[in-house]
Amino acid sequence: MNIQIFRSKQELGQAAAADAARIIRQAITERGRAYLIAATGASQFEFLDALAREPDIDWAKTTFFHLDEYVGLPESHPASFRKYLKERIVDRVHPGVFNFVDGEAADPASECRRVGDLISSCTIDAAFVGIGENGHLAFNDPPADFDTEDPYIVVQLDEACRRQQLGEGWFSSLEEVPRKAISMSIRQILKSASILCIVPDKRKAKAVKDSLEDEVGPNHPASVLQQHPRTIIYLDTDSASLLSELPDVQVIDFEH
Repeated sequence: MNIQIFRSKQELGQAAAADAARIIRQAITERGRAYLIAATGASQFEFLDALAREPDIDWAKTTFFHLDEYVGLPESHPASFRKYLKERIVDRVHPGVFNFVDGEAADPASECRRVGDLISSCTIDAAFVGIGENGHLAFNDPPADFDTEDPYIVVQLDEACRRQQLGEGWFSSLEEVPRKAISMSIRQILKSASILCIVPDKRKAKAVKDSLEDEVGPNHPASVLQQHPRTIIYLDTDSASLLSELPDVQVIDFEH
């Protein structure tokens, strides 16, 4: 893994966006289209804003896939990831295709198969992801399923995950937070040519430490990124504050 630490979440977001933009431009130049996976949540705000402002990207030649979505949550709800992605990506840069996960589908298993069939026909150039407070990757809460080959799966959300969503202000009470979601699987995420993992904030420090310093295993789902050959971890000084075994990592002063 390539681990980069920045002095602020704004610098982190700008650096990750610059790297993402280079990957997108290169894919379009070499193959005519870029295939991407987009995450959501408060941790992605600065990154997505900076990415939308990157110059010289032919967004019409991009295809996006949706990382995860709550089961049964209306798109009109403030916490809807479809709403989030439409506001922060679709309405700003107008990608050629955005394949959303329909959390309101009558049969979530059938919806998994539908979007799974779509992504299975593509080679993903880059996945933009984060790490949850409980160490989850997408909505793969611990202990995560490291074995399934299905691209999308229906998952149960644990209490730590649901409390994170409450703490970020998306819901007014824990009872409002759905207990199920559709999530891209671990193995599908790892099929991406590049993974850009954007993780700011002090509240993520323990999960970052566990994911980067502990052995790879389902109890720390994001630890699996240690096994991916082209992953960049973007941290700020807060999220990196508990790291103890990375003496060679320097804090970067980012200049775009």
